[in-house]
Amino acid sequence: MNMRIASIFAICLGATPLWAESHASGDAEAGEKVFRKCKSCHMIQDDEGNDIQKGGRTGPNLYGIYNRVAGSVEDYRYGDSIVEAGEAGLAWNEEDFTGYVADPKKFLASYLDTNRAKSKMSYRLKDEEDAKDVWAYLVSVGPEVTEADMEEAKTTE
Repeated sequence: MNMRIASIFAICLGATPLWAESHASGDAEAGEKVFRKCKSCHMIQDDEGNDIQKGGRTGPNLYGIYNRVAGSVEDYRYGDSIVEAGEAGLAWNEEDFTGYVADPKKFLASYLDTNRAKSKMSYRLKDEEDAKDVWAYLVSVGPEVTEADMEEAKTTE
């Protein structure tokens, strides 16, 4: 019996880095605190309409952002550049999210290879650790991410 428990424990320990690497490298608890800066424009509301984090409606709902195509939240009026980036294949992962929130206009200009890119998001979250923490928080409160989701995300990165 002890050998069985030890084996299960070893498997779980081995899987933890895969989960963390695939989802988020930040600290979700710290990210919840940093998100307070974001909620003046953004909310997190699940698919049933339950508020996970009440907030503004200036920005899109951030529920289920993991691997979501950029510029695709229904009933939100995005700027042209973020929609174009989504059409070009941008689906949110930690690296792109942290790059975007650090400087949205610069990120979109680089992603779209044009200096004409614009962003409605004026706030910048310049501290990379804060951005990773917010990403970890968003992933932690979003829908469960399956192995299939992780594989799909790898093909879009």
